[in-house]
Amino acid sequence: MIQFDNVGKRYPGGYEALGRVSFHLAEAEMAFLTGHSGAGKTTLMKLIALIERASNGQVIVNGKNLSGIRRRGIPYFRRDIGIIFQNHQLLYDRTVFDNVSLPLVIAGHHHHEIARRVRAALDKVGLLGKEKLYPVTLSGGEQQRVGIARAVVHKPPLLLADEPTGNLDPELSQEIMALFRQFNQVGVAVLIASHDHALIARMGCRVLTLEQGALTIDSRARLTQ
Repeated sequence: MIQFDNVGKRYPGGYEALGRVSFHLAEAEMAFLTGHSGAGKTTLMKLIALIERASNGQVIVNGKNLSGIRRRGIPYFRRDIGIIFQNHQLLYDRTVFDNVSLPLVIAGHHHHEIARRVRAALDKVGLLGKEKLYPVTLSGGEQQRVGIARAVVHKPPLLLADEPTGNLDPELSQEIMALFRQFNQVGVAVLIASHDHALIARMGCRVLTLEQGALTIDSRARLTQ
C-alpha cells in the first residue's frame, strides 16, 4: 500500500526534513508514526499525499510511483486516500452534510448517491441526525468525527491521520482510535502520526519512530538505520 525506498526531503536553504527513509506498509495494515516535534512526521505524511514531493528516493502508494504523477493527476490520485487533520480543516460556513459530501461532489457523484454515502459515513462515526448542523455548534470531538466521516465517505483504501487526537482528552482520543480500528478491520490501511506514546502503546500496533528525519525503529520489522 505504501512503500518508501531511500526517500529524502530537503527544503530550500538546505534543511533536510527526511533522509534515506525506507519502509513498507501493507494493504489493510494499521501503524503509528511517532517521534519528537520536528522529527519529520508531517513531512512524511505530506509526501504520501503528494502535498510535497520527495527530493530523492521512491514513494509508491497503492501501486503508483508518485514521481510519475503530474500536477493535474494529483486530485485523481488523492481520491484513493482519506486525510484527517488535527485541526479538522472543516468549512464552518457549510453544514455537516456539506462538509462530508465535498469529496463526492468533487468526484461528480449523483446527488442520490451522495446523500446515501454521507448518511452512512455519519452513522459510522455516531453523528447521524446532525447533518443539518454547522460545525461551530459541535464539540471538538464531534468536529473531529465530521473530519473522519469526510475522509472515509469515498471509501478510500488508505487513511492518513496527522495528530488526530492532539486536541482531545484521553476518553475522546480512545473513541477516535476505536473508529480507526473499525475501518482497519474492514480492510482499510491506516497510518497515524502521533506523539501520544501511552495511547499508541494501548493500541498494540506497529510503530515507526522517526528521529531527526531518520527512521530509527520499526517495532514490527527491523532497525532501518
